[in-house]
Amino acid sequence: MAFDFKKEYKEFYMPKSRPEIVTVPPANFIAVRGEGDPNEESGSYQKAISVLYAVAYTLKMSYKTDYKIEGFFDYVVPPLEGFWRQEGTDGMDYANKSAFLWTSVIRLPDFVTQKDFNWAVKTASQKKKLDCTGAQFLTIDEGLCVQIMHVGPFDSEPASVALMDEYLTANGYRNDMNDARQHHEIYMSDARKIPPSKWKTVIRHPIKRVEGEE
Repeated sequence: MAFDFKKEYKEFYMPKSRPEIVTVPPANFIAVRGEGDPNEESGSYQKAISVLYAVAYTLKMSYKTDYKIEGFFDYVVPPLEGFWRQEGTDGMDYANKSAFLWTSVIRLPDFVTQKDFNWAVKTASQKKKLDCTGAQFLTIDEGLCVQIMHVGPFDSEPASVALMDEYLTANGYRNDMNDARQHHEIYMSDARKIPPSKWKTVIRHPIKRVEGEE
């Protein structure tokens, strides 16, 4: 049976619909950076998603090619994720989507090296007739975070974020978002197949303890 990150690491992919604190270990990702409204038809965000999946599936299906990855085992391609920020604010202004700075990512199995990644980018670009050179091999160490499972459309996320903020205040923590530690979303639903009211999105924020601050 193929290894499934969602099932093996439920604490990071299937949180409750109430805030909880987790420590997220470092992980490697395929990443594409960009800016602007993710809903723009044929925009840079949509193109980035195409690149991510092209590289992800090239790696997953590598065992059917002459290129062999050391330590390879069959796995389910993990869900799409995104790190989001806006200049001049620690939070998110959902009404100003054109100001989004985003890094879209798909997690990689630990056996994928930079060399394997480079092969996949080159191979995907050739076979898919798609320029995948904007993809990066990125290691992210999130560390201490608060997270929640948000159910509903993306524009209703502020209600879940408010629950997270209340939880932090009550338990002696605060948000620690900056250029390096960002608002994080994991998209657990196929938006093409179910209505927005049933979309499931993991929302995760980096945090730190309040104690000891001056």
